[in-house]
Amino acid sequence: MLRLKIKPTLLTSLPKAPEYVSFQKGDWPISGEKIPDMVALTMGFSVQEDLSWPGLQAGPLFQRPKANVLVVVRGVDNLALPQSVASYPLENPVPFTLDSVAETVHSLFAEDTPVVLQLAPSEERLYMLGKANAVFEDLPVTLQQIRARLSQDGSVLAALPLNALSRNAEADLLFLSEVQVLHDITALLQRHRHLAKDHSPDLYSLELSGLEELGRRYGQDSPQYRDATSILANVLQKFGQDVFGLYGDSAVVEVVTVKNFEAPLTRKSRSILESKQISNPGSPYNLAYKYNFNYAVIFNIVLWLMILLALAVIIISYNLWNMDPGYDSIIYRMTNQKIRLD
Repeated sequence: MLRLKIKPTLLTSLPKAPEYVSFQKGDWPISGEKIPDMVALTMGFSVQEDLSWPGLQAGPLFQRPKANVLVVVRGVDNLALPQSVASYPLENPVPFTLDSVAETVHSLFAEDTPVVLQLAPSEERLYMLGKANAVFEDLPVTLQQIRARLSQDGSVLAALPLNALSRNAEADLLFLSEVQVLHDITALLQRHRHLAKDHSPDLYSLELSGLEELGRRYGQDSPQYRDATSILANVLQKFGQDVFGLYGDSAVVEVVTVKNFEAPLTRKSRSILESKQISNPGSPYNLAYKYNFNYAVIFNIVLWLMILLALAVIIISYNLWNMDPGYDSIIYRMTNQKIRLD
């Protein structure tokens, strides 16, 4: 007999979603590799394979959220979030990215330049598209920049109850740096509120691994880990409320808590300022030329139009070949009558 052991990982929708995006409460597990499809369906995009998961109920076709924010928290089974959120167990916790969703947003709303931001402070990985290039250009990316930001005005160190956390320890600074990045993102969005008023959806993907480093350094029973878990839960709650306020309650925020991934996450870090030859200069992901979703429609229009034109040419040519000029042509008919009259 084969037994499947599901790790105590969790997918959480925080703290609510718009009325037209309904997450049903239940214990339906979702696979980690299906999370990008779930995010795509939440934003109203189509996916290659149907997602047979009852946790997300279908909503209106022409009413979609203006933003989707996915936060991945590594190193913790669960966070003390409000009981009103919808939580689901996460089976098969494999590494995943939202690159496909980001490419869809960029291709469908290229003229509107939506905000697409993917950030992992611990790996110094940052992907930006659209208006994010101008709005978040001052966002600290490297750990050195983030730690320098902690000593500047408006730092979260002045507002957070550090308790057992230290400002000098390496693992502690990594966690505090990620909290600072969350604070700076909402601060920049509040400064540029026009981003939430356009017609294009925005996508944010954040990956936090500070708790994982604290657990590895001090242990999960340490006061540093417990204090950091409590701080992060409060910060994420406030982060979600700020996002809802900025987008007029038309945003979805998901939090994925995972103890550890089953497979090592190996990605090639790339800087947005890196200059190199790629196959498609219009794609920052070094992908092939983007697929236009109107291709099938245009192909059918051109195909059947060419078939109709070809049939029309054949029919006209056949009729002209078998035409009797004396009877079928009005030119010859009028000429014969004129000759007879003369």
